[in-house]
Amino acid sequence: MAPSGQRRSTYSKRAQYNLFTGYIVAGLGALIGAVLLGVSFFQPDLFGGPRGAAQDAATPATETVATVRTESKGLWDSISGYYRAGSKNAELRREMELARIRLAEAEAIRQENVRLKGLLDLQDKDRTPVAVARLVGSSSSSTRRFAYLGAGSDDGVEVGMPVRSPRGVVGRILETGGSSSRVLLLTDSESVLPVRRAGDEVVAFAEGRGDSLLRIKLINLGINPLQPGDMFVTSGAGGYYPPGIAVAIVTELNDDGGLARIVSDPAATDFVAVEPIFEPDAAIGAQTPIEEELTD
Repeated sequence: MAPSGQRRSTYSKRAQYNLFTGYIVAGLGALIGAVLLGVSFFQPDLFGGPRGAAQDAATPATETVATVRTESKGLWDSISGYYRAGSKNAELRREMELARIRLAEAEAIRQENVRLKGLLDLQDKDRTPVAVARLVGSSSSSTRRFAYLGAGSDDGVEVGMPVRSPRGVVGRILETGGSSSRVLLLTDSESVLPVRRAGDEVVAFAEGRGDSLLRIKLINLGINPLQPGDMFVTSGAGGYYPPGIAVAIVTELNDDGGLARIVSDPAATDFVAVEPIFEPDAAIGAQTPIEEELTD
């Protein structure tokens, strides 16, 4: 059979025209793009306006997306932080407790250093302590007031030597052993210490009462010159204690003097220093009855 002379239909011609038109449009687009690309190389600012307009048109959408992203992240952080808050708070509490403990330990070390430095500085250059030791105990059930010192005759401690802390007088050695001693405290009922008011020559005796107070008995009776808050120090009389060491502060007045609170509380004292007797001859003389004559 002979081939037909009509080889293409109407539909085929339209498809051919559409394909040809597409090629023309694509070529024109490529040509325009090449022209615009060349212009952008030589005139970069020429398309700033259209770019700005396009950016302005896209800004609301981009801001919305950024806001949603930020808020969703913040919401997630809030939710996760809520679930982690318990463990974080517990951890912070533990850290605070440890910090308080470390601060308390540092403060205790600082106070200990202050006490030790005070013991090193409480003597004049020509007066060296015989021993520095701890108060290791005290009388609790007895009506007498004694303390026990962790130094004895092996350390050079002798009966009668004054015992003091950085704050003031504690007492004097009453008995000695090889490695320990017994201290007669100022508050003991048998303790009598010559004192004077700091700043003038008002002299008195500080007598122990068996409790935490001392009885200040004036030597010159008459108008009571004392005032609450007056500080009394050692006068140097008697020979045991050097003058000028703090003893007590007056808290209450009476007819012949007053009551005073001791400055150096043994219960709050750790380390103490044992000093040599200030004037050994005067101390021996104070113990000798007046009817007996002192001999060489």
